[in-house]
Amino acid sequence: MTENRELFAEESERDAFHDECGVFGVYGHPEAANLVYLGLYALQHRGQESAGIVSSNGKAFIEHRGMGLVADIFNADVIGRLEGTSAIGHNRYSTQGSTSLKNCQPVVVEYAHGGLALAHNGNLVNFHELREQLERSGSIFQSSSDSEIILHLIATSKAPTMADRVADALSQVRGAYSLVMLTERELMAVRDPFGFRPLVLGNLNGSPIVASETCALDLVRAEYVREIEPGELLVINEDGIRSLRPFPIAPAKRCIFEYVYFARPDSLLYGRNVYQVRKMQGKALARECPADADIVVPVPDSGNAAALGYAEESGLPFEMALVRSHYIGRTFIEPRQAIRHFGVKIKFNPVVELLVGKRVVLIEDSLVRGTTLSKVIPMLKQAGAREVHVRIAAPPHTHSCFYGIDTPTREELVASHQSVEEIRQSIYADSLGYLSWEGLYSFVDGKREGFCDACFTGNYPVAIPQAPANSQLHLFEANDDRSAAAPR
Repeated sequence: MTENRELFAEESERDAFHDECGVFGVYGHPEAANLVYLGLYALQHRGQESAGIVSSNGKAFIEHRGMGLVADIFNADVIGRLEGTSAIGHNRYSTQGSTSLKNCQPVVVEYAHGGLALAHNGNLVNFHELREQLERSGSIFQSSSDSEIILHLIATSKAPTMADRVADALSQVRGAYSLVMLTERELMAVRDPFGFRPLVLGNLNGSPIVASETCALDLVRAEYVREIEPGELLVINEDGIRSLRPFPIAPAKRCIFEYVYFARPDSLLYGRNVYQVRKMQGKALARECPADADIVVPVPDSGNAAALGYAEESGLPFEMALVRSHYIGRTFIEPRQAIRHFGVKIKFNPVVELLVGKRVVLIEDSLVRGTTLSKVIPMLKQAGAREVHVRIAAPPHTHSCFYGIDTPTREELVASHQSVEEIRQSIYADSLGYLSWEGLYSFVDGKREGFCDACFTGNYPVAIPQAPANSQLHLFEANDDRSAAAPR
């Protein structure tokens, strides 16, 4: 008989940087849990492994979490039980801690000062050091997630107020964090001093809303107020919104890869529309890396906007000659008679009529391991493409991310040890070109200040301690409960 194989994981998912997590919070609205559910739905692209919602009725928490997609975890009955006027939610893609129900967020604890729920997007680079210290002092952990570290630090703080305890706890961590937290009567949101991960503030008829991206505000028809600033702590309660700045000022280092890939194209990110930024980068790519070709084809969906920009700038026709299936799980039953490149073919299929005899410019947002393109390009040529010229709408990826993005190890990043020509040959392209630094930052006139681009340069704003020597792509490893998972 046929056997189950995680072919998509092996053939395609591993050949990418992965979305990290999405957070959403509502204060003072009679349908708080329902709004959070919708917000998580809009943020599903940031994490597909698990999701959870915690609501407060002013006296106690009600919670529900599960593995899988938002639509599979929540229904009307579940939302109806999540009573209260305040709630927070979380979509997870594990980058610190194993894939299991106990690592689903929001994390909830009861301690001396009451209840506290926390949802975290980011990664603490001193996770192992802090956990060892806390365990030596008697702390007991229920999960292998770095988010639980923050709760322990808050619970052990001697500071007088909740806001002070949060500030005290976060002063001890290093790395990236955009957090939403809920007590029985308050909602808090905080962003690390570098602002690695996005976080925005909205308003729905007087009810404050916090979200990872503005697309989530759009779905619930909330007004976008502003970006929560790096190093800012918001305390939201019946007295209104209070903004605190409890941390030393640091230079902003917002993630540039949010523009390249992670954020939804309809989101407003760091004050700019993501779609327009990607299109500008595609235009810059056309100026820098022209090709003698007939059509421009994106690797959907992340390459679409850059490909449109490339086509407009080059004057070449834009064609959706590679179609992506959006209804894919992780395990497939392959026919007994093996299908060549089955894992990639189940995700992408070429439109033969658009490709026959054509010289194609294939636009991809990034090139990580190269395994997907090494199968897509022969597929396009088999469908009739005469030439395939690959253009990457980002510089070469040479380093792993440790600030909240699940990435391959540096050894797995093909550009860290191969030349452009070697990569071209390995993916069977007729030519290969990358976007320059100036092109990447063309939307800000080439100025790189205020952004983190460590995945391209290895210039890490926060020093990375020696990490355990296991792969960061542990989502596709056995679901063990190691606390020494690679940094997020």
